[in-house]
Amino acid sequence: FLSPFCIIFAVCGFYPILFSAWISLHSCDLNASLWDMEWQGLANYEYILTDEWFYRALYTTLWLAIVAGVPQHLIALPLATLLFRLSKRTRHFLFCFYFLPFITSSVAISLVFGSLFSRDFGVLNQVISGLHDWVIFDIHPLGWLFPEQAIDWQDSSHIRWSIAMVVFWRYVGWNTLLYLSAMKTIPEELFDAAYLEGAGFWQQLRHVTLPMLRPMILLALTLSLIGNMQLFEEPFILTAGTGGSGQAGQTMAMYLYATAFAEGDFATASAVAWLLFIMLLALCSLGRLINQRNNG
Repeated sequence: FLSPFCIIFAVCGFYPILFSAWISLHSCDLNASLWDMEWQGLANYEYILTDEWFYRALYTTLWLAIVAGVPQHLIALPLATLLFRLSKRTRHFLFCFYFLPFITSSVAISLVFGSLFSRDFGVLNQVISGLHDWVIFDIHPLGWLFPEQAIDWQDSSHIRWSIAMVVFWRYVGWNTLLYLSAMKTIPEELFDAAYLEGAGFWQQLRHVTLPMLRPMILLALTLSLIGNMQLFEEPFILTAGTGGSGQAGQTMAMYLYATAFAEGDFATASAVAWLLFIMLLALCSLGRLINQRNNG
């Protein structure tokens, strides 16, 4: 019964993994056969580690992982707590709105936000301009806070913030679902016992909810880390595939894509993929080690 699955996995999953590792150690010419590839050893990895654009893409990826990832959990956890205390009907009704961005096409989301961030006709710049020009008693109380000129969201100093806002808006509902599902598994007897002991809402949250949610928090943080390190669709569409001004919006996945399909260097692109895998493995292992020490 397992043979069909094993065959399909070997052909479509295991073989591509081994093949990418193999060509990362060779020079890959698309016009030549596989047997004509020349052994390069770690030359492709050495080239990547000396490439300035690799480190720019790595910095952007880590920046987005922190700026777009951490706020998701800071909002999702209180939001899940609030939904958990509501009635089932109200909870399900409200949660539909929070989860809708996650199931919406990322291409559609990026196109909509691309129009919102438009320099000349974007809604966001019109709102900022209106707040800057707002007059009360012949003074502009918000003029110092909002700029007079339209913001170019494709500029190198703003493009990362644009991407971070899109990523945050899309995935905060997913993390809310994770925390809400974990809260439903907490035995009701624990809350009843805490209530009888005189524990209020904040005490129950601190001493009952959060300790019971620790495994889910680790899982949610791990999933966010993996997702943000592989971020591609949102920055690719928002920057029209260019990475923005000065490649400020180019992530590791976009760097891999450009290396493979724009430059035609699949060997170096495979090396980038394996470096990304090694970094993810190291970061996830570090997070698990820290969690085990805290629990121990």
